[in-house]
Amino acid sequence: MSGLIGMERESIKRPAGFRTHILVCVGSTLSMLLGIYISNIPGNFGIDATRIGAQVISGIGFLGAGTIIKEGSSVRGLTTAASLWAIACVGLAIGAGFYFGGIIAALFIFIVLLLLSNIERKFSRKKHLNIRIVTYDIPGQLGKIGHVTGSLDLSIISIEFKDLKPNKKIINIFLKTNKNIDNMEIINKLSEIENIIEVTQK
Repeated sequence: MSGLIGMERESIKRPAGFRTHILVCVGSTLSMLLGIYISNIPGNFGIDATRIGAQVISGIGFLGAGTIIKEGSSVRGLTTAASLWAIACVGLAIGAGFYFGGIIAALFIFIVLLLLSNIERKFSRKKHLNIRIVTYDIPGQLGKIGHVTGSLDLSIISIEFKDLKPNKKIINIFLKTNKNIDNMEIINKLSEIENIIEVTQK
């Protein structure tokens, strides 16, 4: 179940994906099982079986924090951090033997991540835009592109590079934009940058 959620995160190129979610879930499951095991050892009276599991819930924050990235005025990675925390709770439920709750919660997390993102985009003030830029491979081009997107109040979600020969590069940019901004205005502004060959919407 955790791998399924991790695959969804990995499919949109988030830093914590398939293997990370599995490891978090397995680790939290083992933590809960360990707490139960220790509490059932003869002579260990009064030991709280949930103490180790409780540390997982507070301790998972360090891993979630590593997935959060601040870019200008925008912050991304919060959903992935939340999914890591939630999958840790699923692992604790499974470790405690609450299989029904753990499985239902994992399915609900998957539905929220996979399906509700489309609804969120529909009703959000923001929209997303994929831009393909062909440019000469010279120093400072990315900085110029960042300056233009910043002046238009656009948030860069992700950037991918691909080399072209001779001395050219393809830059694919995934942007979060305001609905009041026309896509053609964005493309025209980027096209005005010196040494850029072509700008198209994907």
